[in-house]
Amino acid sequence: QVQLVESGGGLVQPGGSLGLSCTASGFTLGRYAIGWFRQAPGKEREGISCISSTDGIVYGDSAKGRFTIARDNAKNTVYLQMNRLKPEDTAVYYCAADLEGYGCYLSNALYDYWGQGTQVTVSS
Repeated sequence: QVQLVESGGGLVQPGGSLGLSCTASGFTLGRYAIGWFRQAPGKEREGISCISSTDGIVYGDSAKGRFTIARDNAKNTVYLQMNRLKPEDTAVYYCAADLEGYGCYLSNALYDYWGQGTQVTVSS
């Protein structure tokens, strides 16, 4: 059974850092593209970053220069390190897996499996 579980969300002050993890089960994570998305209340789901099976990486505009995606195949886990966080980064963060093999794209429609999400709140 394919499953993705996010962890690491929480409350952080503006300018702070937070690291998210996405651990997969039921498939070999390193063989597929994995994406991070977020959704704030009243807004559409936004693509943050993705990493392909060949370690190609894409960042969305909101993530460039502040967020870093990485993968540990031995742990079947993808990470998202978020630095210099802003209040507008507040959202539920999701990881998703592309098991159809489309590749690393920041489009919701190309991902088959989603985690349950983890809340990130940036506030003083």
